[in-house]
Amino acid sequence: MANVLDLRRRIRSVKNTRQITKAMKMVSAAKLRRAQERALAARPYARMIASVLESLTRRIDLFDEQTGNLRHPLFTTRSEKRILMIVVSGDKGFAGAFNANILKTAFQFISGNPDKEIDVEAVGRKGRDQMRRRFPTANYTEQTDDQGNVRRIRNRKTSVEVTGDHPGMLLKLEPDRVFEMAQSIIARYTHEEIDAAYIIYNEFKSVIQQRLVVERLLPLIEIGRQEIAGAVEPTLEQRERAAQAAISAGIELEPADTHEADEESRKFATAQVDYIYEQPSEELFAGLIPQYVSSMLYHAMTESVAAEHAARMTAMDSATNNASEMIDALTLHMNRVRQAAITKEIIEIVSGAAAL
Repeated sequence: MANVLDLRRRIRSVKNTRQITKAMKMVSAAKLRRAQERALAARPYARMIASVLESLTRRIDLFDEQTGNLRHPLFTTRSEKRILMIVVSGDKGFAGAFNANILKTAFQFISGNPDKEIDVEAVGRKGRDQMRRRFPTANYTEQTDDQGNVRRIRNRKTSVEVTGDHPGMLLKLEPDRVFEMAQSIIARYTHEEIDAAYIIYNEFKSVIQQRLVVERLLPLIEIGRQEIAGAVEPTLEQRERAAQAAISAGIELEPADTHEADEESRKFATAQVDYIYEQPSEELFAGLIPQYVSSMLYHAMTESVAAEHAARMTAMDSATNNASEMIDALTLHMNRVRQAAITKEIIEIVSGAAAL
């Protein structure tokens, strides 16, 4: 049985831990506000680029009248034999089940497609580490042709391989890096290295309105509409816990109202106006579609960053509450032990005096 001194040391240790978790909660709340503002600031551009591209597809036939081919290869649909899976996880821990849920969804997606070749692109250190432990890294060999051109040839050994990772991208999210990633994905789809591209991330609307989604990026089926292949909604208990953490940190529960901006962007796409385009159709699609794919990736990453900070804030709030409950329980136990010791001493004194 622990004595009073041991209990005091343990209470002091738990109090120090509570101070750390409380500070981490406030830091996550501050980062969450900034992440929400960044995600909100990026939405008008994403809506407008989608509206411009949707307006273009309404006024230009996707098939070339002379050749009969599609004006851009990303509109081509093929049988999904080779899939690119982009897993957007966090770079740090202490976020509850945030990273575990993302990886669980990714593994379920892989197990649900056993007869397909899957390439994994990991965004975030946690996802990268787990994927590298589970699956081998893609191996390439360089060959030089007669003209002196060097080509990289893929030597696939297993059906699931890690083809790349992007460490530190979420810590400082830059549009240029996201655009380079989008260009790489587009090139792989154009060269028929992959037949489809999916991204797994946490969609964040507010602290209590978020879900884990599997969204199809390529091919482009319908501009401006999310192609959700799967989604996992949070439970009622998780929403209530997140709401309590947000209220205590001063975070608004309701998402920002963007209904008017959404309606304005839709008016541009559906306006009954005939435009005269100076550039050829192929050139317009070649310039707009990479921007559209890049905006989809950037949107997913900004949403994931905000969801990670919300999950860490909720986890640290729960840890702080658990520490407070543990301190109360230890204090009560310490008082009982001290009272028992005092009572024992009194009994010994009384018994000794009676014996005299």
